[in-house]
Amino acid sequence: MKNIFKVPLLLFILGVALPTSLVFAQIGKRLPSERKVVQDPITGVDLIFLTSTPEGDSKIYPTHPQWTSDGEWLVFRSNRIKGEAIAVHEQSGDMVQVTEGGYDGMLTLSQQEMRLYYMRKLSSQDMEVVSVNLQRLFSDSEMGDLKQKDHYETIHGIVPKAIQNGGDMALDADDSRIYFKVNKEAAANHLPKDATVAPSFGPRGMGAGPSGIASLDLKSGEVSHVISVPFQVGHVQVNPWVPGELVFCWETGGKAPQRTWTVMADGTGLRPLYPESEYEWVTHEAVISQDEVAMAIMGHRDVEMDVEVKNVSSSSSTNPGQEASWGKSGIREKPTGLAIVNLRTREMRIEGQTESGSGLWHVHGSPDGKWAVGDDFSRTIYLIDRHTKEMKILSTGHKVTAADHPHPTFNPQGTKIQIQSAMLSEDDRTMNICVIPIPKNN
Repeated sequence: MKNIFKVPLLLFILGVALPTSLVFAQIGKRLPSERKVVQDPITGVDLIFLTSTPEGDSKIYPTHPQWTSDGEWLVFRSNRIKGEAIAVHEQSGDMVQVTEGGYDGMLTLSQQEMRLYYMRKLSSQDMEVVSVNLQRLFSDSEMGDLKQKDHYETIHGIVPKAIQNGGDMALDADDSRIYFKVNKEAAANHLPKDATVAPSFGPRGMGAGPSGIASLDLKSGEVSHVISVPFQVGHVQVNPWVPGELVFCWETGGKAPQRTWTVMADGTGLRPLYPESEYEWVTHEAVISQDEVAMAIMGHRDVEMDVEVKNVSSSSSTNPGQEASWGKSGIREKPTGLAIVNLRTREMRIEGQTESGSGLWHVHGSPDGKWAVGDDFSRTIYLIDRHTKEMKILSTGHKVTAADHPHPTFNPQGTKIQIQSAMLSEDDRTMNICVIPIPKNN
C-alpha cells in the first residue's frame, strides 16, 4: 500500500493538486444518485429525472439505442467526468463511468448483450473501435473491486485516419460489424466515374460530396467499403431488427434535395427512402421498427417567408431554418407532419401535426406500432396514438432556451420515452436526462 500511494502522497505534501481527470477518471467510478420525480406542470405526468444537477448532460441521438440490453441502464454524455460517458440505473439512480480514455462520436449500445461500442482516437489520429463489457463493469463497480480498463475493454480493430470521417458509427443488428462514414478522398476512390458530385446546398455551406459508408468486422477487424455517393453523408444508422440494412441522410444542415436514403451492407439496394419534392423539408429520420422509419416533414415556415425574412443567420434566428435562401420548403401549402415510411411497401403515412408553430421536429415511435412521439421548437413533447390518431401534449415546460431539443426516443417495449431537458436548470440552458412513462390510461 505504501508504494501505491507514494506519488499522490508526495504531491499532497507538496501542495500540488492532481487534475480531477487523472485522479477520478477510472472506468467504473460510481457517482451518487440524483434521481427525482416531478410532475409535469401542465399535463401532470411523472417526469423521472435521472440527473438533476447542472453538469452538461445529453442523451444519445434518437437514431441509436438509449437503454442497455437488460433495459435497466441508460448511457449518456456528460461533463461530470470530462470526456467520459456515464451510465445511470433507471430505478436506483446510481451512476457509473463506462469509458476511460475518452470516446469520439457516437455511443452505441448492443441490444444483444450488455456491451457498449464506441471509437477512440489514437495519437496517430487513427480510430480504434472499442467495446466495454458492461455486465462485468457494473458488477465490479458495485462490489468495489475495480480493475484496469483492459479487463473490461475489447479492441476490435482500427479505422485508419486515411479513410475515416469522425467517430460516428452504428452497430449492426447481429453485432457482427460497425458502420461509419468515410471522407471525400476515400469515397472518391469508389465513386462511379460518370457520377456528378453535388455542390453544397443551402446557406450553411454543407452537403457537398463525395462521401460514403464503410464497415469494420468486429471479429477480424477487416474494413470493407459499403457505398459511395456524390453528396455528404450523415446520420448513419442500422435497422436494429434486420442485419445489414442501413438508413442514412444527405446532410445539408437543413433542407436537402433528397434527405433520406437506404442501402444494404453489401452496397446493393441504394435508393431514396422517401422520394421528396422540392417543397418538402424532410428531416430527423429514425428507424423505429423492423419495417418502419419515422421522419418529420416540417411545417415551420410562413408561406411568405422568402419575402418577409431576408438573410437571417441560423445563429440569430429564433428557430432553425428561417433563412430565406432555403426557398419555400417547409411551408404548409402541402401536407406536413410526423410521417412514417414502410421500408417494404414504401407507403408513407402522416400520423399527426401540430395546429400551429414549428411543427414536429425530432420524431420517434414505439416498435409495436402503437405510438409516435415528437418535439417541436417550443420543446413540447406530443404523443400520438397511431391507432386512433389522437394527439395530445405529453409534457411541456422544457424551456426554449435549453441547449438542445428534447429528442424523444422510445424504449424497445414502447412503454416510456427518454428526453433531455432544461426544466430543472437555473441557467435555463443546462440539460438533464429524463424518462417519461407512457401514462397507464392511454
